[in-house]
Amino acid sequence: MSENYKISRRKFIYSSGCICGASLILPSCTEVIMSDRKQFNILSDNFLYSKTFPAYDNFKSQTKLITGTSEYNNLVEIGFRIRDAINIYYQNNGENNPTNNFEWEFILVDDDQTKNAWCMPGGKIAIYTGILDVTKNTNGLASVMGHEIAHAVAKHSVERASRGALLQTGTSLIDIFSGGKLGQINQATGMNTVGLLSQIGIMNPFSRTQESEADYLGMIFSSLSGFDIRETKMLWERMKEANKGKEPPQFMSTHPSSSKRIKDLSEWENNIILDYPPIVLS
Repeated sequence: MSENYKISRRKFIYSSGCICGASLILPSCTEVIMSDRKQFNILSDNFLYSKTFPAYDNFKSQTKLITGTSEYNNLVEIGFRIRDAINIYYQNNGENNPTNNFEWEFILVDDDQTKNAWCMPGGKIAIYTGILDVTKNTNGLASVMGHEIAHAVAKHSVERASRGALLQTGTSLIDIFSGGKLGQINQATGMNTVGLLSQIGIMNPFSRTQESEADYLGMIFSSLSGFDIRETKMLWERMKEANKGKEPPQFMSTHPSSSKRIKDLSEWENNIILDYPPIVLS
């Protein structure tokens, strides 16, 4: 097994992922399960679930969903297959399973114009029919779902909410200590200058870190579930073609560019296939 690609020691160990210098926030420093990347969390799962589960239900009540079709059945089968593989993986390795308190649910949104998928904390996944034109097949769809599930497993929403709360508090304190200078700058420019700089310089790169991590962990989950992860880079080649001329500059984006993703996925592919073979699901 290549040490560079072992989950517990790979390159996702970012020192910037958690700012543990102050004793005030030290208890909030954790590690992303399976990657050991430091992260800063101040919100509990239960608190976040209390907000996001009702939002997910509200979305379902106001959205046209597809059920009972072969596409929907395939979506659900893939989702629970990945779920089962994750459960067995953690059980076999004697590790704490971060999905123990998940309430898994998978929905197919009837929207052919939207090439998108997203997740909410606790295993709430939504796939839009528009992305099925890009996934093309079961392995392609498994790649998308593995990525979204990885966001939930790595608790990226909790991390982003925590970081956002920290930034908001920090900006307010700086404005107070500077005698209101930040507020004056915003008023003079007619825009939230500090917020924009924070978004470009902190939150967007931070989000790209999460996206790359979800790409990597998603490939592992798909491989453990018995899907062909060689389809993942082909999926992103198709996505790149579909988004041709529409991608913003990477420094303005919360996602890595398609080209960057394809390069990373190609580098990870062989090692993941060898190190994380399919788990036998009972």
